[in-house]
Amino acid sequence: MKRSLILFVLSIVALLSPLKLNSQEDVLFSNCINQLKSPYIASGQPFRAFLTGTEVAEFHTTFFSGSMYRVVACSHQENNILFSIYDKERNLLFSNEHHEAAGTWDFKIEGSVECIVEARLNPDKSTSGIAMLMIGFKSLEEMN
Repeated sequence: MKRSLILFVLSIVALLSPLKLNSQEDVLFSNCINQLKSPYIASGQPFRAFLTGTEVAEFHTTFFSGSMYRVVACSHQENNILFSIYDKERNLLFSNEHHEAAGTWDFKIEGSVECIVEARLNPDKSTSGIAMLMIGFKSLEEMN
């Protein structure tokens, strides 16, 4: 009887654990999307990765000529994500590490470019956690 009770409790905990993670991701998503309010429009799904230690997540995206963009980096701690944006030849275009680990970067692209976005945790803040990056663009009406 005692063994059945333990198995039952462990089963309930196992079933509820993914719900807690999803809830944490939902809160993180809400925090990120709030930084892409009008005039920015989120460009799709967020880039996210669970990182530990010195792991680096790599994401690929294309920025199109003439558009105004905002990159938002979110974690459960402020200024916890260090991100860098490179062109496909790995020339550094931007790193928030040179800007006090700022959580957002606004920029305009003059020519379309395929980019690699790397994200890692700030080692001064944490050793593991979820890194979420979102990219938004300014609507054409707002740019004029």
